[in-house]
Amino acid sequence: MAVTYPTPTGAASSSEAAPGGGAARGPSRRGIARIRPWLLLAPALIILGVLLLWPLVRMTMFSLQDYGLREIVSGSTNWIGFANFTEILTSHDLWAVVLPNTVGFAVLSVTGTVVFGTLVALLLQSLGPRTRGFVTGAIMAAWAMPAVTGTYVWVWIFDADHGVFNQVLTSLGLIDQPVNWFTDRWSFYAIVLLNVIHHGFPFVAVTVLAGLLGVPREIHEAAEVDGAGAFRRFFQITFPQLRQVFAVVIILSTIWDFKVFAQVYLMPGGAGSNRDVLNLGVWSYVESFGQNRYGFGSAIAVLLTLLLLVITAVYVRTILREEKEL
Repeated sequence: MAVTYPTPTGAASSSEAAPGGGAARGPSRRGIARIRPWLLLAPALIILGVLLLWPLVRMTMFSLQDYGLREIVSGSTNWIGFANFTEILTSHDLWAVVLPNTVGFAVLSVTGTVVFGTLVALLLQSLGPRTRGFVTGAIMAAWAMPAVTGTYVWVWIFDADHGVFNQVLTSLGLIDQPVNWFTDRWSFYAIVLLNVIHHGFPFVAVTVLAGLLGVPREIHEAAEVDGAGAFRRFFQITFPQLRQVFAVVIILSTIWDFKVFAQVYLMPGGAGSNRDVLNLGVWSYVESFGQNRYGFGSAIAVLLTLLLLVITAVYVRTILREEKEL
């Protein structure tokens, strides 16, 4: 018969009593495992906070002040609340010029960049490996070109006195004398549109090409045997499988084209002398550094940021809803 000895009241088991027991180490190990990802991300989060979040906070603070050269020199603050935003939203320039230029140009440029880039991606897919590598390297040269350099090339092409475009039209007898294409609002933004599409389509082409190469060829071959044309195969087979790729491309293109600056500012008249071609980015810069109204310019930048956040959130939510319905 086995003899059992009573355990004293309140005594803990060996694993609980031992300072280094497994049960005592369990919670601490789980806590360390829980915070380890944040510890690994901490350096990057700190850098992002310093480089992105803090300037955004400062810009928002400036937007609530009447901040100019006097405040910079004296170091004082002049809080005026939402007066800058009220002035912007009641400005005739915003609704008649700046907002139509910004939104209309963004819609056209995003559409043109994505469509042209997708067509180039389809062309690259049909090429052999060596030819594809050569053509990809050639179009990437356009993307590697700085925006400033590309803008000056387009300014030279459409220059009123020595531009290639005017010379070609004159030699063909389509115009009698050189035309300054930068004075008219529509022709000005047509040149900017060509510039932005030329600079942005390589990113779209390479990104979409990466997705196209991942689509199984057997699906396209089966659809072709069933009599589906190229147009139908793309929209019923390729596009649904690359929905996430197009979502990323469209969102990034929208952000870039809404806040386009150099391609407008460096054009003749784009720096503020021609008020008919202002967009939100250039308007913010002109008011800040041209008129020394840094608070007003910061308020314009805040509105542009909020507009981009709303557009991105709506588009991402739409994509996620469509994914759940599939």
